[in-house]
Amino acid sequence: MGATGDRFERAVEIMARLRAPGGCPWDREQTFDTIKPFTLEETYEVLEAIDNRDWEELPGELGDLLLQVLFYAQMANEEKRFAIDDVLERLSTKLIGRHPHVFGDVKAETSSDVLRNWEALKSEEKKQRLLAGGVAGGGKGSKERDKESVLAGISSAVPALLEAYKLSSRAAHVGFDWPEVSGLFDKLHEETDELKQEVAKLPQPPKPQARGIAGSGAVPVQEPLRARMEDELGDMFFVLVNIARYLSLDPESALRKTNRKFKRRFQWLEAELGKQGKKLPEASLEEMEALWQQAKETER
Repeated sequence: MGATGDRFERAVEIMARLRAPGGCPWDREQTFDTIKPFTLEETYEVLEAIDNRDWEELPGELGDLLLQVLFYAQMANEEKRFAIDDVLERLSTKLIGRHPHVFGDVKAETSSDVLRNWEALKSEEKKQRLLAGGVAGGGKGSKERDKESVLAGISSAVPALLEAYKLSSRAAHVGFDWPEVSGLFDKLHEETDELKQEVAKLPQPPKPQARGIAGSGAVPVQEPLRARMEDELGDMFFVLVNIARYLSLDPESALRKTNRKFKRRFQWLEAELGKQGKKLPEASLEEMEALWQQAKETER
């Protein structure tokens, strides 16, 4: 076994030792359910390191993410369900099976060819599972997975932007898509107008929240109207995700970058007010807006 394999085996052995009698009390107490939040957190930390191009930090974050895989596999091994070897074997089999243009005789000259082959292979795999009686062990999702849907298998547990991206991508692969991106912008205008129409039905125009009082300033809204506004807002988000997909952009990444940009500029605004001996509640909206524009200028 090469050096890489030796290091992987060592990590597997360390994880087993932590879970063994006399190991770490915290690690021994964990279950599949208690580890789930850490898996999500570590995934986002990997994405943040990539967004920041923090190559010094990324190896550590990837290690933390790999730890989650080792943790789940070790717990499953203890319950005699599967082991890390099964995970690796499944992965290798899938990689080879879904890349016949590399490991077989299938031709794929472009990435589009690869994606078409990939979808066809996944569809065939699904049919084979159904013929074999569905997913082993059944479960709540078995009936949904049994349906011959193009959208089957897309988890509703992923972030909503990612789920929308996957749903629209699957539909687009079978031709259910806008012929041109201009149609998407027309659709965005349409959905915006529909939300405006619902907002116009509010008993009074919405106002900014009062300073320092969370939730204050909110207009009481009857549930049917609130549901319609939420529905129209969701439609707007879905169209925006489709625009991102059409432009080969990641909506989740785009929004994260905007969040960081907002945070950076707002904190600059806070610091500048501090230099003037002021705190945020003491500044007028005009003062904050002027500083906000200055913050934008400093980044150009």
